[in-house]
Amino acid sequence: MRQSLSRYLPWLSTAPAALLLLPFSPWASAGLAGLFVLGWVDFKQTKQAVRRNYPLTGRLRYALEYIRPELRQYFLEDDEEKLPFSRNQRAMVYARSKIENDKRGFGSIKDMYSTGTEWLAHSLQPVQSDPATFRVRVGAGQCAQPYDLSLLNISGMSFGALSPNAIKALNRGAALGGFAHDTGEGSISVHHREHGGDLIWQIASGYFGCRSPDGHFDPERFAMQAQAPQVKMIEVKLSQGAKPGHGGVLPKAKLSPEIAEARGVPMGQDCVSPARHSAFSSPIELLNFVSQLRQLSGGKPVGIKLCVGQPAEWFSIVKAMLATGQTPDFVVVDGAEGGTGAAPIEFADHVGMPLRDGLRLVHNSLVGAGLRDRIKIGASGKVISAFDIARCLALGADWCNSARGFMFALGCIQSRSCHTDHCPTGVATQDPIRQRAIVVTDKAERVYYFHANTLHALADLVGAAGLHQPGQITPHHLMIRHAHGQAKSLADSTVTLAHGQLLVNDLAAPELPSPFAEFWSTSSAEHWGVPST
Repeated sequence: MRQSLSRYLPWLSTAPAALLLLPFSPWASAGLAGLFVLGWVDFKQTKQAVRRNYPLTGRLRYALEYIRPELRQYFLEDDEEKLPFSRNQRAMVYARSKIENDKRGFGSIKDMYSTGTEWLAHSLQPVQSDPATFRVRVGAGQCAQPYDLSLLNISGMSFGALSPNAIKALNRGAALGGFAHDTGEGSISVHHREHGGDLIWQIASGYFGCRSPDGHFDPERFAMQAQAPQVKMIEVKLSQGAKPGHGGVLPKAKLSPEIAEARGVPMGQDCVSPARHSAFSSPIELLNFVSQLRQLSGGKPVGIKLCVGQPAEWFSIVKAMLATGQTPDFVVVDGAEGGTGAAPIEFADHVGMPLRDGLRLVHNSLVGAGLRDRIKIGASGKVISAFDIARCLALGADWCNSARGFMFALGCIQSRSCHTDHCPTGVATQDPIRQRAIVVTDKAERVYYFHANTLHALADLVGAAGLHQPGQITPHHLMIRHAHGQAKSLADSTVTLAHGQLLVNDLAAPELPSPFAEFWSTSSAEHWGVPST
């Protein structure tokens, strides 16, 4: 019994201590009296068992739990522990964005002989590579207004998810560096327009910025925005890596007049992003929609973005391209590695195909269908360094997008509180007090320098491999260590399709390498994935 009651001593001792100190220090006495009252509140409340059993001292548990991520990040986390980005990765972005020394002395801290280790095969005859030439033309052949896109661009992050100052800084940085800024599904706001940086307008299931009052696609509203000179490309988002197959809701309490205006939704109602599109219901209808957007925009490149889920559904889109002769100008493959969007844990951890697998599948299928030369491929999903870009190019991408990399350039410290509106650096919040931490002119320069210095690092890698252009990187240039210590090139580690191999005929499909035969045979241009029976 005595031991059982001892847990109350720290709380109960504050009362006599307050009385003893009253003649000598009224302020100290008042403080102790306040602690006694706080302990009484803990003792009587019914919500938290720890506080009820350990009045006053039990609060320490919740205080330590509250700052646990910061304690782990700053004192316990290993420099290479990726949760989701390592300290070394973040330090690299900070250094490049601030034009500080990003070099490292005394060798690598990576275990070069562990399974999964990757490296770029260098040449004994390195050359000089010019990052100013690192661009890819999107839309050549079927667009009146093709666009020369940088090899590194800002991935989709909506106004609403990010603060106004963060959007302004990103767009100003994009304007300074001549690269593109994806709007995310929240549409084009006044903050996107203020500094005139090139925009990729993302159209998702909510059709924000181009929706009718009932939430369906409005061609006239779309054309009004899409024909603006600042909009360079249109991206139809089918799914995203952060939460593929899941819609979203921006509660009406968080809906500001600026957000409502940008999205074209009324105040006083929840802003809903459905899990699926209403403008199309089959692969063929999707391609018809893409062609419609290209026409309405005045001939600008239009593409699709997706996190690959059921492979047969992607192969159905490929079959629809062959059946109709219509193709998107680009495909952005998003990886299940996540992103800036808040997501249910089950979706963040267990839904969607990781980037490397999805990218290889999409590239291979387009090669096998004889369509790869008509369609450019972008890649997004934990792309943060020049080697990340080089890896994606070796896997089949033409360019890369980064979201969290540019957030770090803005000052993000990976507090992982994006969904709480309590972002400590003002990046992912609509709190006017918190967002003032983002000084637009300063952070825009950091966005610019992160982009520029990353492309300079890519030029060094490309030149070291004896190449002049990043597009020359092939699977043969990337080495991977497998189990039992064996090292192979990417070309020897993955199944690949030859140009047009899918086009022989459907009877030959079983002879295709696994798993392409199954995906191809179960897909249909008229339906998503397995045909209806």
